[in-house]
Amino acid sequence: MGIGDKFENEAEKLAGKAKEEAGKLKHDDKLIAEGKAEQAKAEAKKAGEHVKDAGTNVKDAFKK
Repeated sequence: MGIGDKFENEAEKLAGKAKEEAGKLKHDDKLIAEGKAEQAKAEAKKAGEHVKDAGTNVKDAFKK
């Protein structure tokens, strides 16, 4: 997982959190849901990157 990917995922998560909080302030359920969805998307990407990294580590272990 590159530093750029980590930064991008964290930025997306923070944007989702900001949207969720704005929705709470405005009492806008749609905005809250959109924010939560963006956060979930960022977490899913992060999990995918961790799986990819783990696969690379296993592959590299067998090369030794």
